[in-house]
Amino acid sequence: MSETQEQDKRVVFERPVEARLMAIDGTWQRPCKIHDVAETSAKLVIDGAVTDIGQKEFFLVLSPTGLAYRHCELSWVNGEFVGVHFINRGRASKRARRGETLVK
Repeated sequence: MSETQEQDKRVVFERPVEARLMAIDGTWQRPCKIHDVAETSAKLVIDGAVTDIGQKEFFLVLSPTGLAYRHCELSWVNGEFVGVHFINRGRASKRARRGETLVK
């Protein structure tokens, strides 16, 4: 999918959605807000300095219990905004490549 096609399928939230960033090893967490999202990426606003993250890969935790999350890779930084690319692993990524949906 080209970048233009993905931008067309982005969902921009009227009010950013509260979430958290968490280190892969669980040693740190940071509050953030999801500005917009697409199937393979998202634009976030991170509280504090982005340089404090110190890692290129982390989890975007979407639920208070931590059961809903996405494995992410830092793509770009532009002022207060940060772009992340979702890293697909296992069955979900195979399903996405075949064009299947999660709900049948």
